[in-house]
Amino acid sequence: MSEKKPKIIVFDLDYTLWPFWVDTHVTLPFIKRKNNEIIDAHGQIIRYYKDVPDVLNKLLEEGYELGIASRTSEIKGAKQLVNLFDWEKYFKYKEIYPGVKTAHFSQIKKLSNVEYKDMLFFDDEQRNINDLNKIGVLSILVENGVTHEVISNGLKIFAKS
Repeated sequence: MSEKKPKIIVFDLDYTLWPFWVDTHVTLPFIKRKNNEIIDAHGQIIRYYKDVPDVLNKLLEEGYELGIASRTSEIKGAKQLVNLFDWEKYFKYKEIYPGVKTAHFSQIKKLSNVEYKDMLFFDDEQRNINDLNKIGVLSILVENGVTHEVISNGLKIFAKS
């Protein structure tokens, strides 16, 4: 019997893929310099968690569909950073707007025809974890950003669920 795997893996953005809140800690517009460094309007360098590009690439190569579910009010800035980090290619589903995460997942379910029980979610906020666990999305609390270890542990928990 093969190991149980999620059909879709979804990520929050703030404090999950990058170490800040896009609506309060950085200032638009964002600019990509020639050295690929991204800065905000104040010249502050904007970084993501170190493992994130490698994690996203590996998951995509392994055949997972990936999505974003962010409740930020800074929609334009979040989308711009995803684009500037060159992450567009990873995410089939991009639900970025204020509101409860269950609304984001309802839309992902509608677009994908994938049941909640076949989704895996990573987020840094317990309230979102609780809301989604209630509707059947296995949700993993991320405490210090997405890493290879966080993903590996999440996939192991999903396989046993």
